[in-house]
Amino acid sequence: MYAIIESCGKQYKVAEGDVVFFEKLNAEEGKKVTFDKVVMVSEEGKIQIGNPYVKGIKVEGKVVSHGKGKKIIVFKMKAKKNYRRKQGHRQPYTKVEITSIKTTTKKATEKSAEKVEA
Repeated sequence: MYAIIESCGKQYKVAEGDVVFFEKLNAEEGKKVTFDKVVMVSEEGKIQIGNPYVKGIKVEGKVVSHGKGKKIIVFKMKAKKNYRRKQGHRQPYTKVEITSIKTTTKKATEKSAEKVEA
Protein backbone atom coordinates (compact mmCIF):
# COMPACT_ATOMS: atom_id res chain seq x y z
CA MET A 1 0.00 0.00 0.00
CA TYR A 2 1.32 3.41 -0.92
CA ALA A 3 0.03 6.96 -1.25
CA ILE A 4 1.02 10.14 -3.04
CA ILE A 5 0.73 13.14 -0.74
CA GLU A 6 1.13 16.85 -1.30
CA SER A 7 3.20 18.85 1.17
CA CYS A 8 5.35 21.96 0.95
CA GLY A 9 4.23 22.53 -2.65
CA LYS A 10 5.61 19.15 -3.80
CA GLN A 11 4.25 15.63 -4.19
CA TYR A 12 5.82 12.64 -2.46
CA LYS A 13 5.23 8.90 -2.88
CA VAL A 14 5.14 7.32 0.57
CA ALA A 15 4.51 3.89 2.09
CA GLU A 16 4.41 2.69 5.69
CA GLY A 17 7.90 2.57 7.17
CA ASP A 18 9.44 4.98 4.64
CA VAL A 19 11.70 7.83 5.73
CA VAL A 20 11.04 10.98 3.71
CA PHE A 21 12.83 14.35 3.66
CA PHE A 22 10.34 17.25 3.50
CA GLU A 23 11.10 20.93 3.37
CA LYS A 24 11.21 22.37 6.88
CA LEU A 25 7.98 21.65 8.81
CA ASN A 26 6.88 23.46 11.97
CA ALA A 27 6.90 20.41 14.24
CA GLU A 28 9.18 19.36 17.08
CA GLU A 29 11.27 16.20 16.98
CA GLY A 30 9.37 13.15 18.18
CA LYS A 31 5.93 14.68 17.49
CA LYS A 32 3.32 13.17 15.17
CA VAL A 33 2.50 14.86 11.86
CA THR A 34 -0.66 14.26 9.81
CA PHE A 35 -0.88 14.82 6.07
CA ASP A 36 -4.47 15.05 4.79
CA LYS A 37 -3.75 16.25 1.25
CA VAL A 38 -3.62 12.78 -0.31
CA VAL A 39 -3.64 12.89 -4.11
CA MET A 40 -3.69 9.12 -4.77
CA VAL A 41 -3.86 5.85 -2.84
CA SER A 42 -3.08 2.34 -4.03
CA GLU A 43 -4.38 -0.43 -1.77
CA GLU A 44 -4.17 -4.09 -2.84
CA GLY A 45 -4.22 -3.16 -6.52
CA LYS A 46 -7.16 -0.76 -6.15
CA ILE A 47 -6.28 2.81 -7.02
CA GLN A 48 -8.19 5.83 -5.76
CA ILE A 49 -7.46 9.17 -7.39
CA GLY A 50 -8.64 12.38 -5.78
CA ASN A 51 -10.30 15.40 -7.30
CA PRO A 52 -8.08 17.17 -6.13
CA TYR A 53 -7.69 15.07 -2.94
CA VAL A 54 -8.97 11.68 -1.80
CA LYS A 55 -11.51 12.07 1.01
CA GLY A 56 -11.26 10.13 4.26
CA ILE A 57 -7.59 9.20 3.95
CA LYS A 58 -4.79 10.48 6.13
CA VAL A 59 -1.09 9.74 6.27
CA GLU A 60 0.57 9.88 9.68
CA GLY A 61 4.24 10.23 10.40
CA LYS A 62 6.70 10.93 13.18
CA VAL A 63 9.30 13.70 12.97
CA VAL A 64 12.73 12.09 13.33
CA SER A 65 14.98 15.13 13.01
CA HIS A 66 15.61 18.52 11.44
CA GLY A 67 18.72 19.44 9.48
CA LYS A 68 20.28 21.13 6.49
CA GLY A 69 21.06 19.64 3.10
CA LYS A 70 24.37 19.72 1.23
CA LYS A 71 25.72 23.12 0.29
CA ILE A 72 25.11 24.33 -3.23
CA ILE A 73 27.02 27.20 -4.82
CA VAL A 74 25.11 30.02 -6.51
CA PHE A 75 27.50 31.83 -8.86
CA LYS A 76 26.45 34.86 -10.92
CA MET A 77 28.71 36.29 -13.58
CA LYS A 78 28.46 38.75 -16.43
CA ALA A 79 31.16 38.35 -19.05
CA LYS A 80 33.49 41.29 -19.78
CA LYS A 81 31.88 43.42 -17.02
CA ASN A 82 33.92 42.22 -14.01
CA TYR A 83 30.71 41.18 -12.22
CA ARG A 84 31.03 38.04 -10.10
CA ARG A 85 28.99 37.01 -7.04
CA LYS A 86 29.47 33.75 -5.18
CA GLN A 87 26.93 32.63 -2.60
CA GLY A 88 26.30 29.35 -0.81
CA HIS A 89 22.96 27.89 0.28
CA ARG A 90 21.91 24.95 2.50
CA GLN A 91 18.22 24.04 2.29
CA PRO A 92 16.64 23.13 5.65
CA TYR A 93 14.70 19.85 5.80
CA THR A 94 12.61 17.74 8.16
CA LYS A 95 13.16 13.99 8.25
CA VAL A 96 9.82 12.17 8.76
CA GLU A 97 9.18 8.46 9.21
CA ILE A 98 5.77 7.41 7.83
CA THR A 99 3.97 5.34 10.48
CA SER A 100 0.58 4.62 8.89
CA ILE A 101 -1.77 5.30 6.01
CA LYS A 102 -5.30 5.43 7.42
CA THR A 103 -8.17 4.69 5.05
CA THR A 104 -11.91 4.45 5.56
CA THR A 105 -11.79 0.64 5.25
CA LYS A 106 -9.19 0.40 8.02
CA LYS A 107 -11.33 2.61 10.27
CA ALA A 108 -14.38 0.41 9.65
CA THR A 109 -12.47 -2.79 10.42
CA GLU A 110 -10.97 -1.28 13.60
CA LYS A 111 -14.44 -0.26 14.83
CA SER A 112 -15.88 -3.71 14.10
CA ALA A 113 -12.93 -5.34 15.89
CA GLU A 114 -13.56 -3.13 18.94
CA LYS A 115 -17.26 -4.14 18.97
CA VAL A 116 -16.35 -7.85 18.82
CA GLU A 117 -13.90 -7.47 21.74
CA ALA A 118 -16.41 -5.57 23.90
